[in-house]
Amino acid sequence: MKNKRGYNFILINRLYRERLLFLGQEVESEISNQLIGLMIYLSIEDENKDLYFFINSPGGWVLPGIAIYDTMQFVPPDIHTICLGLAASMGSFILVGGTNYQTSSIPSRLAPMNYVKVNSIVEPYAISKRCLVMIHQPAAGFYEAQAGEFVMEAEELLKLREIITKVYVQRTGKPLWVVSEDLERDVFMSATEAQTHGIVDLVAVQ
Repeated sequence: MKNKRGYNFILINRLYRERLLFLGQEVESEISNQLIGLMIYLSIEDENKDLYFFINSPGGWVLPGIAIYDTMQFVPPDIHTICLGLAASMGSFILVGGTNYQTSSIPSRLAPMNYVKVNSIVEPYAISKRCLVMIHQPAAGFYEAQAGEFVMEAEELLKLREIITKVYVQRTGKPLWVVSEDLERDVFMSATEAQTHGIVDLVAVQ
């Protein structure tokens, strides 16, 4: 059975039953709520069985992305985050949120999923060396706002930037000044560069 977009709901449901989650689009409220609901449901079903979260996303809205990240920290199962293709902006923020030694990136071809815990918190993976990871500071749309709204939104934006910066510092082990400097602009990294940077723990296919 398929919907108008051509999604096969039987196949998708089968993947969910295997505890495989996918973010293959821009981060927004609908997909955020769907993934949050799935993580909570699967955690209730079996809190001791790991979840595998595949990410190929150009980023998107900040608050829905933070909601996904917070849920990943809240639910009991370990969550392995795996980059396929691109993890940019909020995509990279979610990628780095995998249970330490559960984050990876996979190069150009899929490899057997032999996951090995590398450290004691979360391990993001990259499937391929040709995966791309991009980090930058949160952006806002206050260019059309009134002066008062501009100030209020700027204050909230600074708070969000502080949250995001602290997460990258905690997860990557990089000094605050390094992360703050990187977030000033768009920083694109290959899978191996992201591994060096501490965003990805393992590149699955060399």
